[in-house]
Amino acid sequence: MLMILLTHIVIALASVIYASYTLYVPSKAKLDVSYVLILLTLLSGSYLTVTTPSHMLQACASGLVYSGAVLVMTMFAKRKLAQINIDKD
Repeated sequence: MLMILLTHIVIALASVIYASYTLYVPSKAKLDVSYVLILLTLLSGSYLTVTTPSHMLQACASGLVYSGAVLVMTMFAKRKLAQINIDKD
C-alpha cells in the first residue's frame, strides 16, 4: 500500500510540474504526456480511495483541487498551442 501511495504522489507531482511546463512551452506531444499523467494520477487515486475509504472526503477534496488545477493548465496550454498553429498559417 505504501508503494502505491508513493507512486501516486510522484505521478501527481510530476503531472503538476509537467502541466506547468506544457503551459509555457506547449506542443502536441507534451499535451499527450500531460493527459497520460492526469489519467495515471486519477487511476491511482481512485484505487487508493477504494482500498482505504476512511479518508475518502479528504482524498476527494484534494483530488478535485488537483484535477481542477491540472486540467485548467492543460486547457490553457491547448488553447495556446492552437493559437500558435493559427498564427503560423
